[in-house]
Amino acid sequence: MEIRDNLLDRITEAKREGWLGEVEGLKVSLAGARQKLAELGERDRRATTVNLGIPSFRDIAGHTVTAAENLT
Repeated sequence: MEIRDNLLDRITEAKREGWLGEVEGLKVSLAGARQKLAELGERDRRATTVNLGIPSFRDIAGHTVTAAENLT
């Protein structure tokens, strides 16, 4: 988002200074940045973790013996 905001500021400056070629180039960069942000947002929405309920070894082991239990 920082890059997008910077590009918007630079477009404003380029317009103010009359740098028309620079404005067009910055608009292309801005479109690319927006597209990338949209892709990242979509990836985040799809990347949710699903708990399948697979038990860990500790959950399925009947009993574990520790070193202290062996001494008694």
